[in-house]
Amino acid sequence: MRHLELFVEVAQRKSVSRAAEALNLTQPAVSRTLRELEELCGKPLFEKHGRGIRLSPFGAIFLRHAGASLAAAREGLAALQSLDPGQGPPLRIGALPTVLATILPKAVAAYRAEGPGARLSVSSGSNLVLLNDLREGRLDLVVGRLPAPENMANVSFEPLYRERVVVVVAAGHPLAEATLLTADDLARFPVLLPGPGSIIRPFVERLLLEQGLVPPADAIETVSPSFGWACVKQAEAIWFISRGVVEAHLAQGEFAELPMDTGTTIGSVGLCTRIDKAPGPSVTRFAALLRRLAKDSD
Repeated sequence: MRHLELFVEVAQRKSVSRAAEALNLTQPAVSRTLRELEELCGKPLFEKHGRGIRLSPFGAIFLRHAGASLAAAREGLAALQSLDPGQGPPLRIGALPTVLATILPKAVAAYRAEGPGARLSVSSGSNLVLLNDLREGRLDLVVGRLPAPENMANVSFEPLYRERVVVVVAAGHPLAEATLLTADDLARFPVLLPGPGSIIRPFVERLLLEQGLVPPADAIETVSPSFGWACVKQAEAIWFISRGVVEAHLAQGEFAELPMDTGTTIGSVGLCTRIDKAPGPSVTRFAALLRRLAKDSD
């Protein structure tokens, strides 16, 4: 690279002294480097012309290749720099709460472990907001439940796994051992339900209908993981939520799942991408990690 850069500089300036000045080198250093390059090439690259120098016929041929080589090397360097975690745009992921505490952290850790190009931006919100951000280019990928058909405009969905809604309370809750949830139970304790804009709200409404129940008038509508966890632990709340949101708490024995048949709430969790835009390398890499993790968890 040093030889090529110096050769191109001298060729463009047609002067060893001007090239030396531009490169902040001494003239003897430039002359010595040119001699080394001519020895490597086995041909004279410059010839005297009046009081200066000019490219020889061999040098003119070599200049075309030297310039192309330098341009390619610089493009490669720029490409590597764009992969630096501190440079370039991050991969922008939208995630529904159901994946924020399960598959997504594992995928993020694996993605970052791969090294270059590991910048990430993760945001959460309602299904409608995330899909709109995806369609309008503010997100590159959305991970969550299968959207309703009317919300699938310009969006493709790839299923990864299936999960259901569960009804949970804190361990030691008065209902923890209950075999049946009644209207009186819903009236005695705070009830957390997904809001009307939530993708699982229709599933929960159907579940309640199957059980002969109606949503309490004073139900708290939320899908916030942190708020839901706190209410279950501190306020004896009954929470209707996707299993992925509370999976770790159930596994650790902090929460108890009420024995309700929630089979009709099962739905696909997967990847949403835009139909009109081919996924970039970062999206492709992250999607492959999600597929592998979903397969390993089967």
